[in-house]
Amino acid sequence: MNKDVYYFTEENSVEAVLSRIVDPKNTRLAEVMRSVIKHLHAIVKEVEPTYVEWEAAIEFLTATGKMCDDRRQEFILLSDVLGVSMLVDAINTRRPSGATENTVLGPFHVSGVPNREHGDTISQDGLGEPLYVYGRVTDPSGKPVAGAIVDTWQASHDGFYDNQKPDEKPEHNLRGIFITDENGAFWYRAVKPSHYGIPNDGPVGKMLEGLGRDNMRPAHIHYIVSAPGYETITTHLFDSKCPFLENDAVFGVKESLITEFEQNDDPEKAASIKMENPFWSVEANFVLSPLS
Repeated sequence: MNKDVYYFTEENSVEAVLSRIVDPKNTRLAEVMRSVIKHLHAIVKEVEPTYVEWEAAIEFLTATGKMCDDRRQEFILLSDVLGVSMLVDAINTRRPSGATENTVLGPFHVSGVPNREHGDTISQDGLGEPLYVYGRVTDPSGKPVAGAIVDTWQASHDGFYDNQKPDEKPEHNLRGIFITDENGAFWYRAVKPSHYGIPNDGPVGKMLEGLGRDNMRPAHIHYIVSAPGYETITTHLFDSKCPFLENDAVFGVKESLITEFEQNDDPEKAASIKMENPFWSVEANFVLSPLS
C-alpha cells in the first residue's frame, strides 16, 4: 500500500481526507479547510451523533440558509450568538491601550444615510424619551480629530430598527451621519434606546431556546467612526442601567463601552439645546488609533 494513500477508517478519518488535498490552487483555502476538517472530525468523534442527530444538524443548516434574504441574514445571527463574530472582530481589531474598543457591526446598518447638522434630531417619528448625545473624537494623546465621520444608528423606544418595520417607521429613523468640528466635537438629539430581542422565529432562535439561553440585547447606540490617517472603529455605547448587560445574546458588551445615561430635569438647559424637559443625556467620546 502506498504510504501516502489512506483508506477511510474511523481512526484515520482525518488523514484520509487531508491526503486528498495535494496541490491546492488556493493555499489559504487549503490551510483553513485542513483546520476545519481536523476540528469537525474531532467533534464528531467526541459526541458520536446518531444518524437522526446528524440529519437534524443538516436540516438546521438548511433551514438557516432558507431563512436568509435581502433583509435578514440568519447565518450572521448564528455566528453572533455562538460568539464567533466577536472573536473574529477581536482578532482583527487589536489596538493599543486607550483606543476605543470595537464590537460587532450587527445586521441593521444601512448605507445612504443623510448627513445631519450638529444639534439635529435623528428621530423622524418623535416617539420615545428625548436623549441628547454629545461627545468628541480624539487621538490617544487627546488631540481633537476634526472632520471625523460619525455614523450612528439605534433601535427605537420599542426595540426595532427602521429597516425591520419599513411599513411602520420612517426611512432613516434614528440614523444620521455627523462631521466633527475643529474641536473634534459633535452633538445631536435622539431618543433613549431600548433593549430588544434578536429574532427568535428561525432556527437560531429555536437553538437558543433549546439551550435555555436568553435572546436579549442590552440597550445601546451603534457607531462607526472614521477619519483619514486613523483606524476606523465600529462600536456601541451601552446603557449602564440595562438589566441585560451580563447576558448579551451576541457577546457584544465590553466593560469600556458601558456608559451612564443621565436623567436631566432642567427647563433652561433643555430649551438651550432644543430638547423637551425632562430629558436624558449621554456623553459619547471616541479615541481613534493612528494608522501605522
